[in-house]
This record gives sequence, structure tokens and C-alpha cells, in this order.
Amino acid sequence: MYIGKLSEKHKDKLYLILRVVVGFLFLQHGGQKLFGWFGGLGGSSAPLLSLMGLAGIIELFGGLMIVLGLFNRLAALLGAIEMLVAYFMVHFPQGWNPMSNGGELALLYFAAFLVILAMGNGKWSLERALLKKEMF
Repeated sequence: MYIGKLSEKHKDKLYLILRVVVGFLFLQHGGQKLFGWFGGLGGSSAPLLSLMGLAGIIELFGGLMIVLGLFNRLAALLGAIEMLVAYFMVHFPQGWNPMSNGGELALLYFAAFLVILAMGNGKWSLERALLKKEMF
């Protein structure tokens, strides 16, 4: 029972860590697509007016919003939809098994976004600090 008491005591901090890590990694994926960070897409960036460009915009700004705690439910909803689209458009045609089709990361992000969608900003967020409440 010690783990249960420990996690209950620190649940707000643990959720903040989850939110920041997921948001920061998602932001990096967006930067990779839009600006060619970390080698980009074969050393280049995606055209803005393309599906990859739209994905990059959702990832960059959605990830930033999640890190900062601004409109997390909206960002998580957009991210979850994007990850489902990515899984079924890109990965699923290569087979149903995520470990074989390379879709495990899309499904992990999808699951994390469902948690963020349910939990919102949490106790520590910029939105709560600025607006004193959660707007969306």
C-alpha cells in the first residue's frame, strides 16, 4: 500500500511530469516537420500546405500548449485525432500489429492525449495562473 499512498500524495506532480514530457516530445516532432530540427524529414522540412505541414503545426503548437498548460483539452483532442489519422493512414495499411507497422508511438501518444483530455491542465498550469480557472 505504500506505493498507493505515495502516488496519491504526489499525483499532481506526477501528472505535471507526464504533461510536460509528452508535450515537449510532441513539440519536437512538430519542429522536425516544420523546421527540419533533428534531421527533419530527410534533412528538409514539410511544405506548410500539406498533411505533414498540418501535422507539424498541430504538433508544435499543441505540444507547446500542453507543456505550458494552456487549453490542454483542446490541444489533446487535436493531438489524439492527429494520432488516429496517422495510425490509420500511415501505419495500419502495413498490418494491424503496431509493433510490426511502426505505429506504437502514434498509439502511445493517442493514449497519453486521452489522459490529458480527461485531466485537463492539472494543478500547475499557465492557464490557471493567468485566468484562475480552466477555460477548455
